[in-house]
Amino acid sequence: MRIFGTNAAAQVATPGVSRRIASGGFSVGGQEPSKSAAAAPGVRTIGGIDALLALQGADDPTERRRRAIRRGGIALDALDELKLALLSGDLTSSTLLRLKSATADLTEASGDARVDCVLAEIGLRLEVELAKLSGPK
Repeated sequence: MRIFGTNAAAQVATPGVSRRIASGGFSVGGQEPSKSAAAAPGVRTIGGIDALLALQGADDPTERRRRAIRRGGIALDALDELKLALLSGDLTSSTLLRLKSATADLTEASGDARVDCVLAEIGLRLEVELAKLSGPK
C-alpha cells in the first residue's frame, strides 16, 4: 500500500481525468463547472497520524497516578538498597547513582494531592541521604 501524505484519502477520491474548457476553468467528466474553489473548504482527515500521536500523548489521570506510584516504589527500593549497602559495608557508586536518579524522577506531579505529599516525603528522605553521603563541603 502506498501512502501519499496525511490526506491520502482525498487524493485517491479525486478523479484523474479532467479536461480544459474554453472559458479558462475546468470541469470533470462533462459535468457543469464547479463553484468557486474558495467556497469549498479543504478536506481534512481526522484519523491521520497527527491525531494518533495526539491521542498517545494524552495523559489519563489514573495512568499519571500509577506512574507516580511506580516511581515512588523505585525510590523506596533505592533507599532499601542503600540501607543494605550501609549495613554490609559495601556502598558502591552505582547505589549513589540510583539514589540520584530516583530523586530526579520524583519531580513530576501525579495529580493526586495525597500521592504527591508521600512522594515529596520520599524525595526529601532521598535528598537527606545523598547529603549525608556526600559529606561536608
